[in-house]
Amino acid sequence: MAATDIARQAGEGCRTVPLAGHVGFDSLPDQLVNQSISQGFCFNILCVGETGLGKSTLMDTLFNTKFEGEPATHTQPGVQLQSNTYDLQESNVGLKLTIVSTVGFGDQINKEDSYRPIVEFIDAQFEAYLQEELKIRRLLHNYHDSRIHACLYFIAPTGHSLKSLDLVTMKKLDSKVNVIPIIAKSDAISKSELTKFKIKITSELVSNGVQIYQFPTDDEAVAEVNGTMNAHLPFAVIGSTEELKIGNKMVKVRQYPWGTVQVENEAHCDFVKLREMLIRVNMEDLREQTHSRHYELYRRCKLEEMGFKDTDPDSKPFSLQETYEAKRNEFLGELQKKEEEMRQMFVQRVKEKEAELKEAEKELHEKFDRLKKLHQDEKKKLEDKKKSLDDEVNAFKQRKTAAELLQSQGSQAGGSQTLKRDKEKKN
Repeated sequence: MAATDIARQAGEGCRTVPLAGHVGFDSLPDQLVNQSISQGFCFNILCVGETGLGKSTLMDTLFNTKFEGEPATHTQPGVQLQSNTYDLQESNVGLKLTIVSTVGFGDQINKEDSYRPIVEFIDAQFEAYLQEELKIRRLLHNYHDSRIHACLYFIAPTGHSLKSLDLVTMKKLDSKVNVIPIIAKSDAISKSELTKFKIKITSELVSNGVQIYQFPTDDEAVAEVNGTMNAHLPFAVIGSTEELKIGNKMVKVRQYPWGTVQVENEAHCDFVKLREMLIRVNMEDLREQTHSRHYELYRRCKLEEMGFKDTDPDSKPFSLQETYEAKRNEFLGELQKKEEEMRQMFVQRVKEKEAELKEAEKELHEKFDRLKKLHQDEKKKLEDKKKSLDDEVNAFKQRKTAAELLQSQGSQAGGSQTLKRDKEKKN
């Protein structure tokens, strides 16, 4: 690049100055390499695909290891995401690899919302990073970045066209993650069918507006190879951990009754192309795209929802402090308004409760008066009845006394008559 071009890019008033001797800032790339090696790297892969497409096997084949993990059951009512993190070491470079698999994807009869748990998981990782970034004391250099850097979407080797589930899911994911479609178990269809299948998939993706990840071509060092690899998308891959000695070396193969398929043979599948593009050439670009494109989009939308803006209604710069103060005042105003509404509601409810209590008290007094009057009436009736009974008892006693008196008088009269007869008999 010419010096005039550099000056033009830097802006007016800038010029290049030749150095009279060696200064030493050309060692900056070496410093960055040493720092990166000491800190290590992280890379997160999301494997999306129906059950039985060989997602776990392909991950084992990609990183040339056997990842330990609990076997997942496929009896869940919905899609479950299973995340496992591994520490890998190659030469003196460390990699913290996270593999997220979608358990039960495509197993349900109703597949309408199969994409939703995946989108929610990706957003949850963005939200966790955003919360860490918004802290006063940030520890991003030690923070385990769990944001998804690459999504390998496994397409069933039907040879016909994409399923509606595939199109809907990739459309929902293309704005949140780098989607790389791959044809799984590509040895299940012939070469001619595979070529037509790739063309059909590409045409359907374009017609439905699905934005898949394109390998960058702006860097001259990798522009040619990435341009060539973009034309091979989607990659037709095969995974296998079985090894067989062919010639003088051991190679990964899949053995069939009719022959052997070599995983790392580019004439048999695109596995080598996928591994080169995903890990060796473009891993850092995938990480950068995740941060600068997908995460920034999520962060911008989230902050806008919270009310933060870069400019005011007059398109003038709006500082974060002013936004915070305006949002704080708005929040305090809403809080006071809600507090006043709650107070009025409380007063209204107290008045209603007092009216209910007064009404209940009035009803109780009326009931008490009725019961009191009833009691007095009953008491009066009982007193009248008692008086009548007392009168009857007194009358009865009087009659009894009179009867006894008559009886005694009769007895006396009878005795005198008997004495008189006895005297007459003696005479």
